[in-house]
Amino acid sequence: MKISEKPMHKYPWYLRLLFWNQERKYGQVLKPALLWARVPKLFLAVTILYSVLDRRKSPVDPDLRSLVMVLVSQISSCRFCVDINASLFAERAGSAEKLQALERWRESDIFSKKEKVVLEYAEAITHPGQKVNDGLIERLREFFDEDGIVELTGLVAFKNLSSKFNNALDIPSQGF
Repeated sequence: MKISEKPMHKYPWYLRLLFWNQERKYGQVLKPALLWARVPKLFLAVTILYSVLDRRKSPVDPDLRSLVMVLVSQISSCRFCVDINASLFAERAGSAEKLQALERWRESDIFSKKEKVVLEYAEAITHPGQKVNDGLIERLREFFDEDGIVELTGLVAFKNLSSKFNNALDIPSQGF
């Protein structure tokens, strides 16, 4: 990593509570969290944003959210992100079959029409030089209302933000 984490006792107590929760959930504190937390308000803002995007009542199903995050992580070449998001997808989906087929999702029959349009949308947002056209938005409307499209867009944008952060600071995979 290009920036070092602080000793745990140097983080504010309220952030250490969030780290404790990560350790319970993942078995370890996440390296990106330790770096975001060097600026406590920034870490809290990122944590709140992620918790809104990954909530139970999201219009984007948990499996699909995880699938989108893996795809964006792969496109962005974020080692940490691919590691944690692939693990989360496998846990949510109960299988790694779609992960293994993700590189060829367009040709694969295991992805639904909804998944394919969402993956196409995530690619259009993530790949430099691509644009989201009106036809793609219309195909999304078959599965999401406007609030759902906004939330899906926020999810893809968040994953791009976190991938760029992790890549810039050379955050390694944590073996999930």
